[in-house]
Amino acid sequence: MKPARTGERAAVASTHLVAGLMAGMLDAVWLVDPATLRVVAANAAAGRLLGVPLGELAGQDVRSLSGAPDDLAFWAEAAAGRADAIESHTWLRRAGGTAVPVLRRVSRLPAVLDEAMFIVVMHDRSAQCRIEGELEARVAELAATLEATADGILVTDLAGRVRGFNHRFARLWDLPEALARRRDDEALATFMQNSVADPVAYGQRLAALDHTELLQSVDTVPLRSGAVLQRVTRPQTCRGVCVGWVQSFRDMTERLQALARAEAQSHTDALTGLPTRRGLAERASFAIALAQREGTSFALLFANLDRFKHINDTLGHETGDRVLVDAAERLKGCLRQVDTVARLGGDEFVVLVHQADAAGAEIAARRILEAIQRPLRHGGLSFTVTCSIGIALHGGDATPLDELVRRADAAMHEVKEAGRAAWRFHRDDGEAAPAAPRGRLALDHAMRQALAQGQFRLHYQPQVDMESGRVLGAEALLRWRDPTLGDISPAEFIPVAEASGFIIPIGDWVLNQAVRQAAQWHAQGRGLVVSINVSALQFHRAGFVERIAQALASARLPAGLLELELTESILIQNAQEALLRLQALSALGVKLAIDDFGTGYSSLGYLKRFPIDRLKIDRSFVHGLPGDPSDVGIVSAIVGLGRALQLEIVAEGVETEAQRRFLAQTGCEQYQGFLFAPALDSASFEARLADPPM
Repeated sequence: MKPARTGERAAVASTHLVAGLMAGMLDAVWLVDPATLRVVAANAAAGRLLGVPLGELAGQDVRSLSGAPDDLAFWAEAAAGRADAIESHTWLRRAGGTAVPVLRRVSRLPAVLDEAMFIVVMHDRSAQCRIEGELEARVAELAATLEATADGILVTDLAGRVRGFNHRFARLWDLPEALARRRDDEALATFMQNSVADPVAYGQRLAALDHTELLQSVDTVPLRSGAVLQRVTRPQTCRGVCVGWVQSFRDMTERLQALARAEAQSHTDALTGLPTRRGLAERASFAIALAQREGTSFALLFANLDRFKHINDTLGHETGDRVLVDAAERLKGCLRQVDTVARLGGDEFVVLVHQADAAGAEIAARRILEAIQRPLRHGGLSFTVTCSIGIALHGGDATPLDELVRRADAAMHEVKEAGRAAWRFHRDDGEAAPAAPRGRLALDHAMRQALAQGQFRLHYQPQVDMESGRVLGAEALLRWRDPTLGDISPAEFIPVAEASGFIIPIGDWVLNQAVRQAAQWHAQGRGLVVSINVSALQFHRAGFVERIAQALASARLPAGLLELELTESILIQNAQEALLRLQALSALGVKLAIDDFGTGYSSLGYLKRFPIDRLKIDRSFVHGLPGDPSDVGIVSAIVGLGRALQLEIVAEGVETEAQRRFLAQTGCEQYQGFLFAPALDSASFEARLADPPM
C-alpha cells in the first residue's frame, strides 16, 4: 500500500502545483477534461475575462464558451485523441452574449491522477484590437488627407526608400501608371532623376539632406518638361529622432510665368514700347560703371512735352496716346543705337546719351527739339507739339541715377518757367554746388526742432471696402508744416531722416500717435485698423517687437487693429532675421502688409513663409488702369499671386471710378485714394466717416 499512497500524494501535490500556477498567471486559464470537454478548473482572470463568477465556470462545456469553427474542430479532434495543441486568434462568448477577442493556446498536460488534462491559456486582445482599429482609422484619415491636398506628397525613409505618395505627386511628375502601381523604389528614384532639368544639382540637394536632418528646406525643381515645382522638405520625426522625409511639391509654372510677364511688362512701356524707369535704371547702371572705369562722361536729358494736357483735354486721350507714340518714334530717330530713350510716365521722357560731354549733349538736345516740333497730322487736323529739355552731365563720379534725373528734371522746369520749347543744363557752378549739402543739414536740423516743438502731425487716408464702400481702416501718413519753410513733402525729408538715423525717433512718434488714435476710435466703437509705415532702420533695430508691444499695451489697443506696412527691400535684407521678427509680430496679433508690392524684388519662397496678411499694389501700377495693358497685366498678376497665397489685396492711388471698377472685377478687396478721400486730419476723417458709403 505504500506505493499507492505515495502516488496519491504526488498527484495531489501535482494538482496543487497546477492550481497555484493558474492562480498566479495574469492571463485567463482553464483546465479542460478531454473526455467530457468540460472545464475542470479556472483562475480568477478567466472569470473576469468572461464576466462570470469563478465558481460558475467549473463544469461548463468548453464549446459553449468558445464556439468559433476552428475551436469546435479542434475539440472534436482532441476528444478523439487526434489533437494535442493549438494556438491562434479566436473569440470567447462573454456573459450577456458579447464576444471578446483573445490569443488562445491549448496544450495537453501530463497525467494528473492518471488522467490527462488540457490547459487553455487565453490572452485578452481587446485593447490591442482597439488600438489597431484606431491606427487603421488614422491611416485611412491620413491617406484621405494626402489625396485631398493640392500638393504632391512623397514620403521616404532616411535610406531613400519610398513609404508612400499621393496621386497628385504622380500627376505632377507625370509618373507612368505601371511604375506607380509597382512601387519600385529604385525605378522611381531613377525616373525622378531623369525627369529634372539638372540631375546633378538635384542629386546634390538630395545628398545634402543627410546633413540637415532637423531642418526644413524650400527649393525649386525645374523639370525637363518645362514645368517648375516648388519643393518643401520637412523631417519626419519619432520621439525627437529623424526617421524620414516628407516632401511636398507644388506646381509653380503658371505663377512664375505670370510674374515673368509682369516683370517684362514693368521694364517696357506698353504704349510706346520704350523702356520704363526700371529698364532705364539697368542701362544707366552700365553707363555709370563704364564712366567710372574709363573716366568718361555721359548725358541724361529729361524731355517733357509742352501743354500736353491741353491736347488730351481738347482732342481726347486717344489722340494724346498717338502723340506720345509719335514722340517716342521721333526721339528714337534722333539717337544712336548705343543711346537709350525711356518713358517715365505721362508725357515725360528721359534720354541717356553715352560718352557725351556738354557739346554732345547740346547736339542731342537740338536734334530732339527739331524732331518733336515737326507738324503732326491727325484726323484732318494739323498741329505742332514742342518739348522742354533739362540736361544733367555725369562726370565719372559716383552720382546715382536718381540724382541725375532730379537734376535734369529741375533744369527742365527752369525751361518751362522761362517759356518752354528750349533746353538748359543743370546749373553746377561754384555757387550752386554747395547748396544741396547745406540744404540737407538745414533740413536735418529743422526736423529735430519740429519733433521737439510738436510740428509733426498725422493725417489718415481711408481704406475702403470695394463692394460695400465702407471704411475698414486708415493709413497714417506723416505731415510737417514748418513755420518758415511751409509744408514740406515727406518725399523730401524722409530720405534725409533715414540717412541721418533720425527716422528712428520720428518712427517712434508716429507709432505712439497712431496707436493712441486707433485706441480712441476703438473706444468709440469704430474698430478701424490703422496702418503705419515702418522704415528699414526701425524694423531691424533691436527691441523693435518690444516697442510695438509696449505701445499697444500703453494705449490698450487690441493688436489686430494695428497694421505695419513694410517694403519688399526690408524683408529680403537678412531674410532669416526678418522672418523671426515677423513671426514675433504675428504672434502679438499685429497685422503685416507689404507696401508698394511689385516695385522691389520678392522671393516667392520667402513670401510663402512670411506671415504676411496683405499686399498693397503700388500707385504706379494703378495709374494707367484700365487702359494701360502693362498695368492691367501687372495688377492681374499681383492679385492672382495674392489669391494663391490667401492674402488680402489693397490698391493705392485709386483716383477714378473706372480704376475702382476694374480692381473690384479683378478681385482686389480694398482701395485707398483720392476717389474716396485724400489723407485727412483726424477730425475731417471722422466727418468723412459720417458720409454715406459711395
